[in-house]
Amino acid sequence: MDSNIEAILLGIVQGLTEFLPVSSSGHLEIAQYFLGDKKDLNSGLLMTVTLHAATALATMVVFRKEIGIILSGLFKPRITESHLFARNIILSMIPAVLVGLFLEDEIDRLFEGQIFLVSALLLVTAGILFFADRAKVGTKTVGPKEAFIIGIAQMIAILPGISRSGATISTSVILGIQKAEAARFSFLMVIPLILGKMAKDLLDGAFNVKEFSLIPLSLGFLAAFLTGLFACTLMIKMVQKSKLGYFAIYCFIVGAGMLLFLTAK
Repeated sequence: MDSNIEAILLGIVQGLTEFLPVSSSGHLEIAQYFLGDKKDLNSGLLMTVTLHAATALATMVVFRKEIGIILSGLFKPRITESHLFARNIILSMIPAVLVGLFLEDEIDRLFEGQIFLVSALLLVTAGILFFADRAKVGTKTVGPKEAFIIGIAQMIAILPGISRSGATISTSVILGIQKAEAARFSFLMVIPLILGKMAKDLLDGAFNVKEFSLIPLSLGFLAAFLTGLFACTLMIKMVQKSKLGYFAIYCFIVGAGMLLFLTAK
């Protein structure tokens, strides 16, 4: 397949599945499986991080007002809601950061074409969404304890096939967090992690690729960014309307379908 078309397809998959609770990492693994992606490790990593940078930018665009308020509040001398929110974001990052620092090699091996694992974990995502969709409507806001528990859900969602947004939003809803707050916190909490991961990879020389084409990277970035804007806005509305059950059905169909396909192959 033409590399430009492949980059656009991967960008669309990333943009949609990063925000919709269906596992972006799982869908990228499945997409690369069917596309026959044989790129070298560095080139593949460069594309993956480029796509994640695009969805991080889409998140910042959608929540630009909230981010502006938070950043301006951090510079005020007294303790504000911005300081409390930043504290909660930091607490939510701890589990994923620890796993990323000490188990990076083990995690990388999970992203080496483990399609059976991805398919099985999509069924787990379906179950998580199913129960969250039936949780009582909450009225709480995110506090330190809730932030750390949601962070543990984000840590578990490092596994390919477990939806990060699905796990964190579902955990928030089950904890009794307001649905709008659950979606906002879920999407904003991942931005520092993505930026931190990019910085670490740059410092480690992970992108020391001798030859790569700027055009596929640019097309993938643009596709992921535009579809990410759409998916992020859509997901906020669907969480507020308690529509997670539809995604549970979708994840079950994809996961079960892939397991049947792989078994019959």
